[in-house]
Amino acid sequence: MSADYSEDIKKCVEALNKNGVILYPTDTIWGLGCDATQAKAVQRVFDLKKRAGSKTLIVLLEDINRLSYFVEKIPPVAFDLIQQVDIPLTIIYPKARNLAPHCISADNHVAIRIVRDEFCQDLIKAFGKPIVSTSANISGDPAPMIFQDINPDLIKAVDYTVEFRRNRISNMRPSTIIRLTGDFEYEIVRS
Repeated sequence: MSADYSEDIKKCVEALNKNGVILYPTDTIWGLGCDATQAKAVQRVFDLKKRAGSKTLIVLLEDINRLSYFVEKIPPVAFDLIQQVDIPLTIIYPKARNLAPHCISADNHVAIRIVRDEFCQDLIKAFGKPIVSTSANISGDPAPMIFQDINPDLIKAVDYTVEFRRNRISNMRPSTIIRLTGDFEYEIVRS
């Protein structure tokens, strides 16, 4: 673990273990995160974002080998996509399990992204559970591309805000989203 963010990881894990919400740099844009297995924590994210309860949240995992605990059956095309696509890719899987209700859609699907970003990987490994990822904004407002664009009220409302990458300007954007429609088929939801 890199020394420049080890304290951030420690404080994030402390907050996450208490059903807290963190504000952190993801592999795409700045996001709000929480324990994706705890309904109370996920509800706090919805409350902070003022987000409609009918929408679901993206879940981040650090390793493809952990997918089977949260998805009943992983179609072969998912492994190909994860290994071949070199941009952040969120895949919507059928038959979700072991996650908080607001992470699973009404038709039992879940959106999961396997992160390659070192900070996110280290954070999820240290926490030991999947983390929610949703843009750090109030629903309806633009997604913040840099830390300085985040609503100050949102920063005050979370349990911990990561110091790492606050001053980095990058050309990151939300992930591409693909919905699996069969063992070897998919459709692009957002490119």
